[in-house]
Amino acid sequence: MLVKSRINKPLEDASQILGTEYIDKIIMVDQSPIGRTPRSNPATYTGIFTPIRDFYSSLPESREKGYKASRFSFNVRGGRCESCEGAGANLIEMHFLPPVLVKCDVCQGKRFNRETLQVKYKKKNISDVLNMTVDEALDFFLDNYLVAEKLKVLKEVGLGYIQLGQSATTLSGGEAQRIKLGKELTHPLGKRAIYLLDEPTVGLHYHDIEMLLKVINKLVDKGNTVLVIEHNMHMIKSADHIIDLGPEGGEHGGKLIAQGSPEEVVKNKISYTAKYLKTYLR
Repeated sequence: MLVKSRINKPLEDASQILGTEYIDKIIMVDQSPIGRTPRSNPATYTGIFTPIRDFYSSLPESREKGYKASRFSFNVRGGRCESCEGAGANLIEMHFLPPVLVKCDVCQGKRFNRETLQVKYKKKNISDVLNMTVDEALDFFLDNYLVAEKLKVLKEVGLGYIQLGQSATTLSGGEAQRIKLGKELTHPLGKRAIYLLDEPTVGLHYHDIEMLLKVINKLVDKGNTVLVIEHNMHMIKSADHIIDLGPEGGEHGGKLIAQGSPEEVVKNKISYTAKYLKTYLR
């Protein structure tokens, strides 16, 4: 088939792509930020905050006062602190210097007004929940299936240490990538999708890489394909199929050096990957 772009022009350097009948969708899981403002955070991006707000609105004190789920949103008038409009901080313009964020002197960074913060579960209000790490929140909501199941996914991708309400602007590229992967896993997994990951192991400890591999295998076991651009040998040795490009980088690379299973690639005598991969397969 002739490959067309979104503007209905042929793609460069490609005349045919075979096997598209076996693919339903392609999902890019890159390291770009999950949001560019302090309002964006892991809880809102992954959708975890929705069942948390629903839960707090179902508490006896909320029902008594007529509070709905929107009461516990820092993006909606009513429950948020209006001094900072739910941001927890105010942007102060500086002469001859970049603007700075200063903690709101009304809510003290809690994002919500006094009435909203009076609604508590296990002595914790909605602001306290946003300050919890994923691990802490999982223990806190262990009896709430809708919340706990979503939190378990973030823990599985090695993000148990991040705060639910942590500003997206403070997250590293690798953390953003794993949050995106976690978001995909919180939805019912379909089949026949291709997931594209760009060096997801950057900055990860060996233990975290093991956790990431389990998540990737879960996607594959469901009938999906995961295509990873990677240099980490622990990740490479776990692949079903390797495509090794080289022999060098930049203009001195780009040629197909070897391909196949890890066991097949290590037999290649000109592949740098093969040289280092051998020690991981022993």
